[in-house]
Amino acid sequence: METKIYNENGKEAGSIALPEAIFGLPWNGDLVHQTVTALLSNKRDSIAHTKTRGEVSGGGKKPWKQKGTGRARHGSTRSPIWVGGGVAHGPRNEKNYSRKVNKKTKVKALFTILSKKFKDGEVLFVQNFGMTEPKTVVALKSLTALSTIRGFGGLTAKKNNAAYIAVSEPTTAIVKSFSNINNITLDAVRNIDPVSILNHKYVVFVNPEASVAFLNHKSEGRKKVSVVTTAPKVVKVSAPKKVTAPKVKKQINKLAK
Repeated sequence: METKIYNENGKEAGSIALPEAIFGLPWNGDLVHQTVTALLSNKRDSIAHTKTRGEVSGGGKKPWKQKGTGRARHGSTRSPIWVGGGVAHGPRNEKNYSRKVNKKTKVKALFTILSKKFKDGEVLFVQNFGMTEPKTVVALKSLTALSTIRGFGGLTAKKNNAAYIAVSEPTTAIVKSFSNINNITLDAVRNIDPVSILNHKYVVFVNPEASVAFLNHKSEGRKKVSVVTTAPKVVKVSAPKKVTAPKVKKQINKLAK
């Protein structure tokens, strides 16, 4: 599996071989949905908070006596059925929305999304932007040149979340140049995650060789070699049985007979 590499002017600059394990996986919607919802849940903060009847100030005195007034009986003005009272079964900020996401599941979901976008023609490989100093004008010029490539016209036409640019080694010049462009998100390739890719239409890899090498290393993972040490077997040596005096007498009598 090979694809073209372009330079910052939108011209072909070579090709690169892509691993099937990263850009050739079949679509698995259940896996992607499970992973993305869990990652979004982990980012969720418990902000909504209501007070119960025990936390609302006031209400310590019984509003009126129990009997004889003709009214319904009440013990506090901070009951949930009163205006200004506590809230029953309301949201609390102690709730924890975090979920566990296995590393292999997250990586598999990431590669599944990359494979889908690559098949749809939404992954672009750029050799280098070649910026030595922060210049937003230069960044816009490069995006305009890349938008002339067939299928990538949305780099400049799309107003929000147009592209996610993954850089192997983000420099200060590149980061500051793209920071003022609202529809572009630039980050290091080591921080790439399924949620960020799904939120953007295009994925642009800068310095493809290093980026693909990092993803390939991520797919292989680090295999931990577990050393199993077997403890030596302990052989129990049974002590010789003690012969009591009555047994000795019985044995002597048997021999005498």
